[in-house]
Amino acid sequence: MFAFFKGSAARGGAISRRAFGGLAVAASLAVLTGCGQGVGPGLGPTMQPTGDAIGSGSIKVALLLPLSATGNAGTTAKAMQNAAELALSEIPSADIQLVPLDTRGTPEGARSAAQTAVAGGVSLVVGPLFAAEVSAVAPITKAARIPVLAFSSDANVASQGVYLLSFLPETDVDRVVSYAARQGKRSFAALLPQGAYGSVVEAALQRSASANGGRVAAVVRYDTGADALKASVAQLGGVVGGTNPQADALLIPEGHAVLPTLTAELANAQISSRRVQLLGSGQWNDETVWRLAGLNGGWFPGPDPAGWQAFVAKYRGRYGVVPPRNATLAYDAVTLAAALARIGGTAGFNDQTLTNPDGFSGVDGIFRFRANGTSQRGLAILEVQNGSATIRQPAPAAFGAGG
Repeated sequence: MFAFFKGSAARGGAISRRAFGGLAVAASLAVLTGCGQGVGPGLGPTMQPTGDAIGSGSIKVALLLPLSATGNAGTTAKAMQNAAELALSEIPSADIQLVPLDTRGTPEGARSAAQTAVAGGVSLVVGPLFAAEVSAVAPITKAARIPVLAFSSDANVASQGVYLLSFLPETDVDRVVSYAARQGKRSFAALLPQGAYGSVVEAALQRSASANGGRVAAVVRYDTGADALKASVAQLGGVVGGTNPQADALLIPEGHAVLPTLTAELANAQISSRRVQLLGSGQWNDETVWRLAGLNGGWFPGPDPAGWQAFVAKYRGRYGVVPPRNATLAYDAVTLAAALARIGGTAGFNDQTLTNPDGFSGVDGIFRFRANGTSQRGLAILEVQNGSATIRQPAPAAFGAGG
């Protein structure tokens, strides 16, 4: 499911919610599911796609992914290409043609792919995946005035014309901290990894706590390695451990690779969810995380699971496997591209339409792009409970007037 919200503009015309059938299916506005797509015509002598073009429309959209990369990058790229193809197969009237181009997972490969895309006459670029690739692509696409819908979660690579469709750490932190503050939590602590990600989260925590009338009592950073992690948790124990913690909420924005060790150390330091409210990030949206007893009662931000479950059913029905979680990004990007192309042709890919403040709705709920290229998502608050996650507060159905 995918829809525009009211107020979008393309070619100077208003796009109403009524015109798009409410929160309904995208692009053709009448198509529901199931029809296949043809293989498009050739791309001209300058275009060197990695394989057959997907779709037969007149508007070319480049799909930049690390298709030849090894390991997880290559696996993710293939799944994203599958998701893009799945999206287009559900919109047989879409006037777009997807052109897969291999970035090889490197800045040099991404730069070459972007140059090929521009030379081949694409009107929109979907991808690439990694921050360094996005940085390499941006000067080329901006010079050609071709917008980008990229998948990196590093807000530093966003800018006008280079829009990040991904889930940003800043959005996660603001959502869970603002919710906790509304539940009466006023003093926050955080246990964060060293490095750029930890710094982004720390800055977001400081901003959000202040904006919601709270304070940050302590931020403890840790290095990888059991000894370093143990020392950091012990340091934190003086703030949130024991019978009289100085903070009433503890942010731990980690994933399944670190959380088992981390939760064990928290228990050793007598830091318990019974005394301090545990807060997570989107990295908690993982069944292996939900099975960690030390996180029971913890809150984290994430999309409504119903959208993901419906997507998995469709993807598995077509490809026989469960996709990686970020495959929905490619699905939504292509569905959005098809919808914009239907409304305004190539003129639909413009900054005014893409930054429509009412936003769009995709598999993972509502989202919108800011003028600086970052994105905002409407997320639910979920609670970990004995191996599962339940919705504690539903995701918003629309963005508020104030943002």
